[in-house]
Amino acid sequence: MSARTFSDQAISVQDSSDDNQMVISFRLLLGLYAIIPLCLLLQLFDGWFWNGVLQQNLPSSPEQFLLFQVLFGTPHIVASSILLASNAEYLKVYKSKIMFMTAAIVMIFGVGSLFIPYKVLYLIAAAWTVYHVLKQQIGVGRGLYRLPDWAFYLLLWLSVTAGIFVYIGIFLKNSLDVQQLEWIKLVAGGLCVAMIGSALLCQRYATTAIGRWFLWSNVLLVLSSFYLFMQQYYFLAILVPRLVHDATAYVFYVVHDYNKHHRQPQNFIYRYAARCHLPIFIVLPIASFLLAFVLQSYGDSAVNSVTELFFGVEIRKAITVGLLGYLALMHYYTESFTWKHGSPYRRFIAFSK
Repeated sequence: MSARTFSDQAISVQDSSDDNQMVISFRLLLGLYAIIPLCLLLQLFDGWFWNGVLQQNLPSSPEQFLLFQVLFGTPHIVASSILLASNAEYLKVYKSKIMFMTAAIVMIFGVGSLFIPYKVLYLIAAAWTVYHVLKQQIGVGRGLYRLPDWAFYLLLWLSVTAGIFVYIGIFLKNSLDVQQLEWIKLVAGGLCVAMIGSALLCQRYATTAIGRWFLWSNVLLVLSSFYLFMQQYYFLAILVPRLVHDATAYVFYVVHDYNKHHRQPQNFIYRYAARCHLPIFIVLPIASFLLAFVLQSYGDSAVNSVTELFFGVEIRKAITVGLLGYLALMHYYTESFTWKHGSPYRRFIAFSK
């Protein structure tokens, strides 16, 4: 979801004649940031009492745990795709944009991979990932801290740039020499200091307590990730922003689907769920988690077996890199406009403090 999605104009609570309409509570969204002190306490306890056992046994990134990907990485991307693809009216509205972006992804990451260095493509994907994650979180709180444009974008770009350097330092650390890694740490640290300064400058625009809490929670999201990166707790450094981001997205998806389908199911998924007497709240999470598990666990081997049987060709990671990579990039793109004020999605979203 993009920052423009949650501008001052878009964040106002919508009136509804339906007394059963769900609303998104900003206090609930703020509560998701509790993962920050929890991860910091884990790191401190590991150093004080557990002799670094946690650090030694955690992988260098959450993506090395299939369970992590099934729980936090892939499902919300799959859920976003299901939400878009299962509603014909949404596909009709965004068809041309989807076709354009599909062609762009094929050209850049498909054809382009033949002559563009892998690290360049990786950096593009990494920068886009960090931008997507932080723009969503900073954008969600924009209507609460009501920053002017210059202040909002100052905070956003300092956060995103610092996050990109942390991301590079974690995922490319094995291909960097000592001096390069030190420079990355130095630049990321400087950007974090600048981010703190910009937050101190901007917080005067936040006239409510919850607005200030949201502002500093987003600052702490980046600062905690940088601190855990410096302490070499790479798993926790990535877990913090990923969990907050994914959980926030699911809140929006579930509220959207409840408000859209609870009176009369509008697509085949919810019509079938109604026949099975499944609560609307669990339909999209269950569908996306199950599909993510199947694709992550069995997708590559299934595709490889079929291509070997019929064509005598071995294709590795067609699902985990090809399909899921495409869905991830498409997710970053579509979420930048599907939740904007006036979009079909937004007719089913309302907010409360």
